[in-house]
Amino acid sequence: MGARRRLPPDQRRGELLEIGAQLFATRPYDDVLMEEVAELAGISRANLYRYFASKRDLFAAIYQSAADELLEVAEVDPAWPMAEQVSAGLDAHIDYFVANRQTVLAANRTLSGDPVIQAIIADEMGQLRQRILNSSELDGLSREVASAALNAWLVFVRAICVEWLANEAFSRVELREMCLGALQGALSSAAAAGRG
Repeated sequence: MGARRRLPPDQRRGELLEIGAQLFATRPYDDVLMEEVAELAGISRANLYRYFASKRDLFAAIYQSAADELLEVAEVDPAWPMAEQVSAGLDAHIDYFVANRQTVLAANRTLSGDPVIQAIIADEMGQLRQRILNSSELDGLSREVASAALNAWLVFVRAICVEWLANEAFSRVELREMCLGALQGALSSAAAAGRG
């Protein structure tokens, strides 16, 4: 058991998130026990439940924090070419997925019907789509078509990355190239539709 020590509430919450993130990253969701989180933090289970009412609540806080960090890494810089920005953002997401395989699988499989977790994912994808759109020079119908194409592409990327994490039937390079190729195809089609 971790050594019992008093911490300010914000510090304690941060510690619990860190411990939980480490456990969820390396174990299936069902194998992470709140009792173990409490023990590793050196607090009682009752105290842990003061911070997080359930394992799902702990997981949701961890996943929200990860989404926030990924959005920071994928910040759009108007000085960079769009292709480079998307490529760098995709690499950051794949890096996170690899380092946190079980967390990503839990969010997208075990908790795929959970509205809180899915809202976090939808918000992240919405922000990414908006950033890409805002850095483009599209307007009117072209922008609407591109928005729909980007939304579909982000769903595709999420689905194929989860499939790859679960099975690794192809290489990371192939995963990356499929994702970038799908975006190029979607945006080319969107541009053609916007001109038509």
